[in-house]
Amino acid sequence: YFRNEGSLTSTLRTLLFFTALMITLPVGLYFSSKAYVFEGSLGMSDRDSYFYAAIVAVVTVHVVLALFVYVAWNEGSRQWRAGKQD
Repeated sequence: YFRNEGSLTSTLRTLLFFTALMITLPVGLYFSSKAYVFEGSLGMSDRDSYFYAAIVAVVTVHVVLALFVYVAWNEGSRQWRAGKQD
């Protein structure tokens, strides 16, 4: 029973971590890439910088989702192997 509780806590921590990452990282990269990269360094217009910053945010969402699936898959297979050996 206690082993399951530890695994549940670990899973919840992982989920909360990736939820926070999913909220903060794309939004932060959107505004920072728009202001500093596309308008600041590359001198793009306001309209073009919106478009490219949105692409950066969408790619970031996909990367975070892929990392979450990878971590969840490894955690699940590790728990399955540990349960199989018991």
